[in-house]
Amino acid sequence: MPVKNRFAELLPEITEWRRDLHENPEILFETHRTSAVVAEKLRGFGCDEVVEGIGRTGVVGVIKGRATGSGKVIGLRADMDALPIHEQTGVPHASKTDGAMHACGHDGHTAMLLGAAKYLSETRNFDGTVILIFQPAEEGGGGGKEMCDDGMMDRWNIEEVYGMHNWPGKPVGSFAIRPGAFFAATDQFDITFEGKGGHAAKPHEVIDTGVMTAHAITALQTIVSRNADPIQNIVVSVTSMESSSKAFNVIPQRVQVKGTVRTMTDATRDLAETRIREIVAGICTTFGGTADITYHRSYPVMRNHAEQTDFAAEVARAVSGECEEAPLVMGGEDFAFMLEERPGAYILVGNGESAPVHHPEYDFTDETIPAGCSWWAEVVERRMPAA
Repeated sequence: MPVKNRFAELLPEITEWRRDLHENPEILFETHRTSAVVAEKLRGFGCDEVVEGIGRTGVVGVIKGRATGSGKVIGLRADMDALPIHEQTGVPHASKTDGAMHACGHDGHTAMLLGAAKYLSETRNFDGTVILIFQPAEEGGGGGKEMCDDGMMDRWNIEEVYGMHNWPGKPVGSFAIRPGAFFAATDQFDITFEGKGGHAAKPHEVIDTGVMTAHAITALQTIVSRNADPIQNIVVSVTSMESSSKAFNVIPQRVQVKGTVRTMTDATRDLAETRIREIVAGICTTFGGTADITYHRSYPVMRNHAEQTDFAAEVARAVSGECEEAPLVMGGEDFAFMLEERPGAYILVGNGESAPVHHPEYDFTDETIPAGCSWWAEVVERRMPAA
């Protein structure tokens, strides 16, 4: 079964939806306009139920098949939020909001699931119920967890859940997936080094936070190179440094350092947190300063379930002719929270030779839409076949 003809017909309309969303990006849970647009379209398609305000600004739509005797219920999830990035694409549909843009393709994900919703509402050629999940705040806000905490899975008796993300560098409309651990756990650390500030010409009179910070940044890299098992995947990155002084001749009283840790196993995650605390404490002892450490565990490892992964790959091959094994991704994905609640799978769809995600020149490739919509529709029709 190749790309469904109906989605080729709908491509201009879905593209128009996508570009409207792109022009009007909203960050984290502030997806008020986006959520309203989604809810309005779902009602217009004739969904059996549309509920707003799940997980603060999430939207859930319900489509019942021609038959529901199987009792099966499948959830399909798309994320809606944008990023705090100033767009530099120069495209006609560029962001109208300064400092915000759809730099990760969530506009495309939302548009593709809306396209599938329109088709499924028209045809209803399945036995069961589809739950359409439009989620805010994937980009660091944990919107997926918020929707789960709101009781979404139990309220609609969702049995399985499926997600999809575009992937720059893969051919348009091609697919890739892997079972088990797929996207990394993402943690953040915030360290404030406290010393004794003073004149830069009199270093012997101070406790130099700059020196402490420099040693700490270097030493933190030994967590990867000398503490973690070499065959384990782990990233420790310092991403921000800010001192209490901006003057060239002042040694600052304090320096704040922020960073992120990415891991693929619980054991490696525990190791990283423990070693960060030990290393920083040791450096402070050495140089006579102190440090306050805040370590926040954010998204867990996103793990695909084996049976659902095999099924998702089967559907992808039906749509595009192939489905490659995806690499491990050290980025985070809060679909992990939904996969902790229910079995399911997350798949990548090719976005072609676009700029990478989270880049100011990124744009979702509209030619990806028919393949993405077809995959959603095929998941439903194959998992809950009509009699």
